[in-house]
Amino acid sequence: MGSRNGDHDAGHLRAKRVGIDTYLEPVAYMHADCPVCRSEGFEAQTRIKLTSGSISIIATLNVVRSAFLAIDEAGLSEAAWRSLGVRDGDRVEVSHPEPLESFSSVRGKIYGRAMSEAGFRGVIRDVVAGRYSNIELAAFITACAGDRLSSAETVALTRAMVAAGECLAWPDRIVVDKHCVGGLPGNRTTPIVVAIVCAAGLTMPKTSSRAITSPAGTADAMETLAPVDLDLRAMRRVVEKEGGCVVWGGAMGLSPADDILIRVERPLDFDSDGQLAASVLSKKIAAGSTHVVIDIPVGPTAKVRSADQAERLSARLIEIGAAFGLTVRTIQTDGLQPVGRGIGPALEARDVVAVLTQEPRAPADLRDRAVLLAGAIFEMGGHAPQGGGAATALEALESGAAWAKFQAICEAQGGLRTPPLASHRRDFLSSAAGRVASIDNRKLARIAKFAGAAAAPAAGLDLHLRLGQEIARGEPIFTLHAETPGELEYAWRYAELHAGAISMAPL
Repeated sequence: MGSRNGDHDAGHLRAKRVGIDTYLEPVAYMHADCPVCRSEGFEAQTRIKLTSGSISIIATLNVVRSAFLAIDEAGLSEAAWRSLGVRDGDRVEVSHPEPLESFSSVRGKIYGRAMSEAGFRGVIRDVVAGRYSNIELAAFITACAGDRLSSAETVALTRAMVAAGECLAWPDRIVVDKHCVGGLPGNRTTPIVVAIVCAAGLTMPKTSSRAITSPAGTADAMETLAPVDLDLRAMRRVVEKEGGCVVWGGAMGLSPADDILIRVERPLDFDSDGQLAASVLSKKIAAGSTHVVIDIPVGPTAKVRSADQAERLSARLIEIGAAFGLTVRTIQTDGLQPVGRGIGPALEARDVVAVLTQEPRAPADLRDRAVLLAGAIFEMGGHAPQGGGAATALEALESGAAWAKFQAICEAQGGLRTPPLASHRRDFLSSAAGRVASIDNRKLARIAKFAGAAAAPAAGLDLHLRLGQEIARGEPIFTLHAETPGELEYAWRYAELHAGAISMAPL
């Protein structure tokens, strides 16, 4: 650690990696007595510009008043460290950022004015460059929430999000994809659908997300089975060899503003058809897709809570897709309860393998939903007549072709793995006999997160009941899985306080 009274170059500090995970937000830490802070008038939450060589980033400043940092050091969060590409001790220039001119478009939108295509381009360009603070991001998201985005504005936002990142192109005339709008724990159909569809010869280069506020994303579950952190060149090799892949999209640079906006949007819990359509479709367009099936689970504790809301969202997705030459088909599905048994990366991966290998205890609801979605893709892609897609998909599953293709994809991505098992487990028992009347998806997801998912891959819960099922007093409702005793106890206490996550009706 440097001396508190050392010599300092004007406007320069020594970089220090402090190991603090701020997800995608670059954060810098400086001592309250730092000469740069004092000379430039920097205070806590000030936005500052950090420059090392030819690379500059915008970070939010936090002020330290202890010996954690020397006065000539700039502590960098993991996001800032990665973005700036420095080493400990490197000189970093600290300065005021340029004025955020694009925010004038956000102010206009807040006061009811429509945002132009140029306005959206400017905002998204600055968002991707890291120039927007969380407060400014929240203002933009709020200005666009609800029904505040017209169809023309949604097209403009989608186009701006696509233009801000990489765009893939494939030689095939038809490139298929699927997406679920979310809100349903355990709904891990994607790896199964990719295996079924690619086994039949269609091209499906699937990029997936990691969990942000959920107990598992598709990339988290898939990573317990095979590597997913592939770069664009490696992804292309897999697709060229096997026809498809299931990889993490974060390394691809496809619609990079989306992950930044979602990080702020999800805690706000705003419903906006326009924002959701731009978020989903910008990724698909950038990935080079031509035909997309979108799963919309509907239920009181799912993201989409009514059939009317699902219809409005469907219409918006189809309309915006058509503006980009993207064929979109939406399917409303049951969102009343989780899909499969496992909630958490490894537990969901176990269910995926059980379906693909046709184990007797494989979750029937997960298999049926995957077959439905794969069937819709077959019909869109011309591999099956209308109404005949599900039968074609089921044949690929029952013949073993889908499992063989899935193994081949995993090997091409770096090798098939066995999902890990949790070190600590505990059954949550029913306090009375009854029949399952309702299941709160959000509360079950929270219990799984408190057990450690998705950061701990083996953590989560195993659900033993379905709606309408009868249970005797003392029988297990679900089994908690955790990698530490503390996380197991934490999830257990929350489950006890929220026993209504699964409501029972008396027999």
